[in-house]
Amino acid sequence: MAAKTKQAKETPLMKQYNSIKVKYPDACLLFRVGDFYETFGEDAIRAAGILGIVLTKRGNGSESETALAGFPHHSLNTYLPKLVKAGLRVAICDQLEDPKMTKTIVKRGVTELVTPGVSMNDEVLQSKSNNFLASVFFGRKTVGVSFLDVSTGEFLTAQGNEEYIDKLLQNFSPSEVLVAKNEKAAFREVFGEDYHTFYLEDWVYKEDYAFESLTAHFGTNSLKGFGVEELQEGIIASGAVLYYLSETQHKKVQHITAIQRIAEDAYVWMDRFTIRNLELYNSNNPNAVTLLDVIDRTLSPMGARLLKRWLALPLKDVNKITARHEVVAYLKNNTPILQKIQKQIKQISDLERLISKIATGKVTPREVNYLKDSLDAVIPIKQLALESDNEALKAIGDSLHSCDLLREKVKATLNPEAPVAINKGNALAKGVHAELDELRAIAYSGKEFLENIEKRESEQTGITSLKIAFNNVFGYYIEVRNTHKDKVPDSWVRKQTLVNAERYITEELKEYESKILGAEEKIQALETRLFEQLVAWIATYIKPVQLNAGLVAQLDCLASFAQLAIENNYVQPEINDGFELTIQEGRHPVIEKQLPVGVPYITNNVYLDRETQQVIMITGPNMSGKSAILRQTALIVLLAQMGCFVPAESAVLGVVDKIFTRVGASDNISMGESTFMVEMNETASILNNISDRSLILLDEIGRGTSTYDGISIAWAIAEFLHQHPSQPKTLFATHYHELNEMQDIFSRIHNYNVSVKELKDNVLFIRKLVKGGSAHSFGIHVAKMAGMPQTVIQKAQKLLKKLEKDHSGEALSTIKAEAKDDMQLSFFNLDDPLLQEIKEEIVNLDINTLTPVEALMKLNEIKRMLSK
Repeated sequence: MAAKTKQAKETPLMKQYNSIKVKYPDACLLFRVGDFYETFGEDAIRAAGILGIVLTKRGNGSESETALAGFPHHSLNTYLPKLVKAGLRVAICDQLEDPKMTKTIVKRGVTELVTPGVSMNDEVLQSKSNNFLASVFFGRKTVGVSFLDVSTGEFLTAQGNEEYIDKLLQNFSPSEVLVAKNEKAAFREVFGEDYHTFYLEDWVYKEDYAFESLTAHFGTNSLKGFGVEELQEGIIASGAVLYYLSETQHKKVQHITAIQRIAEDAYVWMDRFTIRNLELYNSNNPNAVTLLDVIDRTLSPMGARLLKRWLALPLKDVNKITARHEVVAYLKNNTPILQKIQKQIKQISDLERLISKIATGKVTPREVNYLKDSLDAVIPIKQLALESDNEALKAIGDSLHSCDLLREKVKATLNPEAPVAINKGNALAKGVHAELDELRAIAYSGKEFLENIEKRESEQTGITSLKIAFNNVFGYYIEVRNTHKDKVPDSWVRKQTLVNAERYITEELKEYESKILGAEEKIQALETRLFEQLVAWIATYIKPVQLNAGLVAQLDCLASFAQLAIENNYVQPEINDGFELTIQEGRHPVIEKQLPVGVPYITNNVYLDRETQQVIMITGPNMSGKSAILRQTALIVLLAQMGCFVPAESAVLGVVDKIFTRVGASDNISMGESTFMVEMNETASILNNISDRSLILLDEIGRGTSTYDGISIAWAIAEFLHQHPSQPKTLFATHYHELNEMQDIFSRIHNYNVSVKELKDNVLFIRKLVKGGSAHSFGIHVAKMAGMPQTVIQKAQKLLKKLEKDHSGEALSTIKAEAKDDMQLSFFNLDDPLLQEIKEEIVNLDINTLTPVEALMKLNEIKRMLSK
């Protein structure tokens, strides 16, 4: 009975709300009621907290009492971004019919589902960043991933091992990630809990369904033309993205014209530790300056977004890298052309997002004018590029589409000062449509018409102060002062009495009013229809405009590199297929920009190869600049392979295919791991993924454990790298000066130190890399500089002397003797048939299924093989 009573008390409005809410249980439902968007129940409580709006109650005191919070419908663009940025999915439920046209409850329905990863709202989007929706699919051996920015139409896919997909997720920073419900735990375990995730039904992640979804969307029979047909897991992930678009009411998506493969073998590999350690575009320190902050001189939103992509995915192809360098050199050496191109790029709005708004029909008349103005600004760029002496620039100029017909049609159709919204009126130009011009003449020639009536009635009645005006209550009226009311004709109808005057209406005024109001309604309907037709026609230019956007973005990035080189004295690096790395007078691009005015940056030379100087062992005290030298080497290589000039006097670089860094202690105690465990995890990742073109930068390995443990581990790692068949180029910074002894044993390890000048009671950091090892670490001097109490400093000095006396080389002698024995064993002589046989045995072991007894038996077997 209680249930029946409650049901009976449910109002028609709440019944309608509940029926819609059931379809979107995990979204915050914005329910349009008159001039307001209302939220109810839990949605209202959440919305009120996020938006800072008043939380009230509907049906206060009744059984159907529920929380209520709302805001005016015209404030949607103010409040919606706040909800989405808080990670909510927001279902916008609008009135689907005019309330005046129905006697029953107004028909309502969800017109859009806005989520963190699917938004076209300018307030949600950031102009310099993509807003990617990602999808991840776990195959048997391979993980597939897909990225879509619905605001630009960029659609990318890839597949690989978990580490590669983790790197891509770090690089692309998706706002939302789609995962199958049955992979919920797997995703969290592998990729963590930092992403906004949404879980789809498992059936969505099926190959047949994905293939059909993609081919139907692109209107093709296969995916061969996109070069993704072999990416089975990537295709499945991409199909789920398209499914999600349709589920979120995004049906108009013809601006998604292609899907691209992220080719793993085309770009430099950097694991997520390296990306974090080098602070390329993010930093754990909120006040840190990133590399992107320093190098970004782009002038368009498309260029800024592409620069981030180039930074995340540096090239490995020498020809492609050199082509970029040549354009930058041309622009740097021809500053008048550079300045003209920059002037034009400044006038270009966000072409990618404007044409996407055209496709989705969510564009305003003013934005269409922005599109036309932007395409106008492309024409001089096309001309400048075609007239240049650089082949790559000429190719860009040749590919830029002039879009003549589009520019002419928009210019002829829209007013130059078109309004923000079509319902504001006066969006279309005069002469576009004859009926529209006639209706405007009726609606806007009213002032003259009313003046004529006013003059005529004044003359006929003798009322000299008579005036005609308008208000929203009863439309047009004639106002007569009380001193003249005896002259009012009988045909006038009195509507309002004021203190000093009377207001009247006439049949003529009522007819004119209906004519005016009818004309205004017709004007709005006609302008809306004509504008929609224009937008539909512009949509046929999606591909040419997207092509222009991509080319302008490339040119913007290259012009940015040229500007950077001019401002900061960067030079063109020489890139080749060799294995040498030579940097003369290199500088750290970020640190040099933060130095006080007039303070010069101390430059350094670095030379590495695989034959003579494979490992540079850098010793020196803390604060001397070891880490800066490591980082600047990586950043110079990275900048060079992006196509940028570099902060150095000269640089000759053999292409690097992987950059690994283990720089500084990054504690992960919150995840239950010690500093040392994190350090070892990161170092293990490096040692297991080495190639002959790798650049490895290790800083203070072994610092997180006891001194002798640390020295032992650091020594073993350095020895492993030296003896590895790939012979990767390595910079190894350490404060363990005991590692200087390695130079005497290993032919390709060379000692360098960051020079220090010892004064009587202090130490001066020169920050110059010089040949030879450092004798000690100067840690006590650093403590003194930090303001440590004098008593502590004196005690530390006494203890140091005692320790140095007690352990005068005993432990080190043992390490050196063992190392020489190990060298004679030559563990890495893989030409030895016996070692090849042992290697095969070990490689083919399945450790996960091996029992302890089987492991002992296998070890015994290998021991017998070595004893023969």
